[in-house]
Order: sequence, then structure tokens, then C-alpha cells
Amino acid sequence: MGLLFAAIGATVAALLEASVVPYIAAGDAAPHPVLLGGVIWTIAAGIDRGVTWAFVGGLVLDSLLGRPLGGTSFALLVAVGGAALIARPFPRLRLVAPVLAVPILSLVYSVIQVGITAALQPGAAYPGFGAFLPDALYDGLIGMFVGPLAVTLHDRRAATTERAEW
Repeated sequence: MGLLFAAIGATVAALLEASVVPYIAAGDAAPHPVLLGGVIWTIAAGIDRGVTWAFVGGLVLDSLLGRPLGGTSFALLVAVGGAALIARPFPRLRLVAPVLAVPILSLVYSVIQVGITAALQPGAAYPGFGAFLPDALYDGLIGMFVGPLAVTLHDRRAATTERAEW
């Protein structure tokens, strides 16, 4: 059931990214809800749910925004894999992991996404690295508040379901 919820959540996040995000952008900075959800959910719930989130969310984004099909999924899968690598060696610091992982993986995601788009669509421009920093800071700010909250809620829910009943 967790994978189904990950797929539904990714679809909702992709719909929000395609429709609402242009209106909440602050200057050149815009959040990436699919990336945020994928990285935070991977750290909180595990790699299997994160991979589902990234794949489904990427396909929905590609189909909604007219990007090359599968390009966003690939970039999100790389970011989710990075989140799993960051979360694995520090199981006790999982509350801090989203704060560190989201801005770094936002940069990685943006570079891969623009690289794939520039390679597959003729005439697409490749912006400089500085163009990705406002998005990464915006994502990092959201991840700083949402990430620890999501990890805490997931751990609390898991602790109540795995508790031994006497």
C-alpha cells in the first residue's frame, strides 16, 4: 500500500509543480515539489518508495510540461539515489539529512534535467550554473522545515504500528 501512496503523492506533486509553482515563484527561484517529496520520502520511508515517487512523478511531469519522456524520471532517480546514499550511513541523524540533502540534490537534479533537455531538444539553451542556485536555495528552505517534520511523523507512525501489544 505504501508504493501506491507514493505514486499518488508523486502525481499530486507533479500536478502542483505544473500548475501552482509558477505562481509561487520568488523572482527566478521556483520550488520543485516532486524533487522535494522524492528526496524527503526516500530519507523518511526508504528507497523503494522514493524510486516509485521519482519514476511516476517524472513521467507525469514530462507528459504535462512537454519535456522529453523519461528525462525528468532519470534526473529524479539520480536525486533519490543520492538521498538514499546520504541517509544510509547516518541513521541517527535522519532529522538532519533532509536539510543537507535537499539543496545539494536540487542542484544535481537541475543540472541533469537541463543537460538532458538540451541534448534531446534541438535549440535548447543551457544556462550557467548560477541559474540553478536560487531554485536550490528555495528547495533547501522548504526542505529545512518539511523534511524533519516528515521524518518525525513517519518514525512516530512506524513506532506505533510496530509496538508489541501485551
